[in-house]
Amino acid sequence: MGMKLKLDDEHGRLAALGRYDILDTAIEEEFEQIVQLVQQVFGMPMAAVTLVDADRQWFKARRGLGVAETPRSMAFCHHTIAAADGLAVEDAANDPRFADSPLVVGDPNIRSYLGAPLRTPDGYQVGALCIIGKESRRFSITDREILQRFSDVVVSQMELRQMASTDSLTGLLTRRAFDQAMFDALARGTSSAVLLIDIDHFKQINDRLGHAVGDEVLRAVTATIEAAGPFGAVGRVGGEEFGVLLPGGDGAPAIAEAVRQAVAAMAVPGQPGLAVTVSIGLSMAGAGETTECWMKRADDALYAAKRGGRDRVCAG
Repeated sequence: MGMKLKLDDEHGRLAALGRYDILDTAIEEEFEQIVQLVQQVFGMPMAAVTLVDADRQWFKARRGLGVAETPRSMAFCHHTIAAADGLAVEDAANDPRFADSPLVVGDPNIRSYLGAPLRTPDGYQVGALCIIGKESRRFSITDREILQRFSDVVVSQMELRQMASTDSLTGLLTRRAFDQAMFDALARGTSSAVLLIDIDHFKQINDRLGHAVGDEVLRAVTATIEAAGPFGAVGRVGGEEFGVLLPGGDGAPAIAEAVRQAVAAMAVPGQPGLAVTVSIGLSMAGAGETTECWMKRADDALYAAKRGGRDRVCAG
């Protein structure tokens, strides 16, 4: 594949896994179909897409396996991600690495295993696509190649899934993904605040200096907002509009004011004389309200900030 494998960078590997925002998510048909197909192609009773977290493996999709996760210490896939070409186990009961594993000695009584690493485009192995049998089986080189191709399809699906929730210019959440983060905050029932941040006179920047400079401004504002965090979520919710979710909501007015001041003080790369300001609308989540209602109150507050002269924070 032409990439350099990064097998000895656990911190980077976990960061790469985290970027997919896939751990503990709901069942998704695309991954289920791949696991079902692999199970049928190889005629194995068990198959799974597993992601290896710091101290556990979690199954994104599984067939024939009852549990949703296992400790990493007993995971076969822990060994798979440490090897460039995956892992093949012909008979686990006679393999000193696995013979006394609870997964071999007891349920699900693993005997044979073939795992192909889920390898990200930047060379991190974040999990595995694996097939598992209750009887010993020797796997050929062709078997390993076929499973690796299926594994590449899983990673492609993870990439597509991530792109659907990430804005390509700024790397922030899309409007859809940010709305979901707001919905999740309401569902948790804990206090939260949302900031809607709009770049003042952005159309004039684009018209006067061109869209390339406009894009540079968007990236600079993104970096400035993120530097003021950490926040629960940050999204690009419109052309020049950003959303920030503050779990707990404590100190939201002060945080909003700090963001406003940081943007006013920032320098845009390559544009030393360009002054950029933002207007910010702030709204606390109300008990039992919808995402739409919460967002509308923030939007009304943002409109008040713009009507009041811009470069200010208004609460609603």
